[in-house]
Amino acid sequence: MANILFKCFDKNEYWTGLITHFSKYGNLYEIVIESRSRIHVIFGKTNQGNFACIPDFGVGCHLVNLNDEFWNTEMLIRKLGVVDGVTVASALIALKGEVNI
Repeated sequence: MANILFKCFDKNEYWTGLITHFSKYGNLYEIVIESRSRIHVIFGKTNQGNFACIPDFGVGCHLVNLNDEFWNTEMLIRKLGVVDGVTVASALIALKGEVNI
């Protein structure tokens, strides 16, 4: 599965993102997002909870389930800034029917 288009929104600004790569490795997932930046994200579930790791940015954070848009967006914005944090959170929401975290 790839090429999933999704919308992003912050205040009065809209933009789109595209998931160009999606892989599943047990409880871990890998995606590549093309938007205002190219963002490689590894996320999944461990016995300590859900997480996202963005290796190219040198950051990671805890997540809750993908339905909790507010929490995940806030956590990702703290690590990535507003545009990239909203973009990653929006991509994860677009995948919530495809992943089990």
